[in-house]
Amino acid sequence: MKFYFLFVLQLQFLARTISDSEIQIGNQVTLAIPTEYTKGFTGRAFLIETEQMPPKFRAAINVEAVDEKYSCSLDVFLADVRVWSSGHLSRFYTTEKCVLELTKDGDLRLKGQKERVGWRSGTSGQGVERLYLLRTGNLVLVDAGNFIKWQTFNFPTDIMLWGQRLSSETRLTSFPRNSTQFYSFEIQYNKIALYINFDKWKYSYWELRPPGEQNITHLQLTSNGLVIFGGRQKIGRIASTSPEPPRFLALGGSTGNLGIYYYSSEKGKFEASFQAINSTCDLPLACKPYSICTSSGSCSRINIQESLDDLCGRRGTEMMELQGVASVLNGGVYQANVTKEECSNLCLDDCTCSATQYAIADDDSRRGQCSLYRMARGIKKIENRRRVIYMVKVGAGTRDGHGKNSRLKKWMVILIVVVDGFILFVVLGGLGYCVLRKRRKASRQANN
Repeated sequence: MKFYFLFVLQLQFLARTISDSEIQIGNQVTLAIPTEYTKGFTGRAFLIETEQMPPKFRAAINVEAVDEKYSCSLDVFLADVRVWSSGHLSRFYTTEKCVLELTKDGDLRLKGQKERVGWRSGTSGQGVERLYLLRTGNLVLVDAGNFIKWQTFNFPTDIMLWGQRLSSETRLTSFPRNSTQFYSFEIQYNKIALYINFDKWKYSYWELRPPGEQNITHLQLTSNGLVIFGGRQKIGRIASTSPEPPRFLALGGSTGNLGIYYYSSEKGKFEASFQAINSTCDLPLACKPYSICTSSGSCSRINIQESLDDLCGRRGTEMMELQGVASVLNGGVYQANVTKEECSNLCLDDCTCSATQYAIADDDSRRGQCSLYRMARGIKKIENRRRVIYMVKVGAGTRDGHGKNSRLKKWMVILIVVVDGFILFVVLGGLGYCVLRKRRKASRQANN
């Protein structure tokens, strides 16, 4: 059985729901994609919805205009919030059409033109009979005995739903800001933490440890908030401050903040009952590169006039020390028991290093801990932190906001010295010549 939907060129078109509960094997849904690209276009065909009071969960085929192309995905929505997407980590771009098919051998697929497969569940030959959406928002493929063969809860994106578990083998990740940069919320044996991932480097900027350094096995979002488990034992909890039960935990893609959200019936929208970070300056990308987040939450650019690209090696580069600032980022390359000069040289010798943070053990110590950073981000103003020294790599002669002008001044000084020397040489030479000429003249008169 086939279902066809044709989109018209408009900013948004929402198709009707074609089934109230499930999709059987052998069915497919086809969406025609506009022939011309329209910026901001979104098209959805809702396939399944849950039978519950609003806000309801709904599964849909979703087509979006992204980067001059059309992306097609299978998504799950809670009201208007996308809580799962097949295209979260890797988009499927297609033309002409997007097809969702549950094949007769039980494989769920997204296909494009010429039967090209862009995403699949990988459940062929496992006895799958239907696609079903649970009241928890978990989209599942089940067999004739209702045993789950595949589920979206095993492939978390940037949102964790009520009742969902997150183990050390899974994590939440934001939609990538670009090909190399994204946020992640991860479980480690003794803590949960937020990270910003940049190329092969990873820095934490928020963490929570259960008391007594107990090992963490998994997390679960319950009616009381986010519960931390060590085996079957509850060893910690992040409480929700709202009397309404939490509906989901979300990792913000634009800020990197972590929040627990409930549904406000009065306002008709989701609101945060907990946020991990409450200060703008504690967010990793609150300001642009080489900028400092001030106590008022505004950003102040570091006064560097030279280009900051291709700064590699000690020749032509130096470290500029910034007073009263520190980084909110932890991790990356780290070395202990070094001097400030050694810390500075570690960054100068590393072509990927853009900044360092040097932490002194105590006021009397000349050695401390050195962290190297791939990016000069997450810098904020601090008070009374004399033991922390933050340094950024700059081109030689660019410290204190000088740059090209400073080198120009040096050449002017050299030129002035040379010119002055030449003038002095001419003057002294002229005086010497006059004295010598007078002596010769006086000698001739005496001989006569």
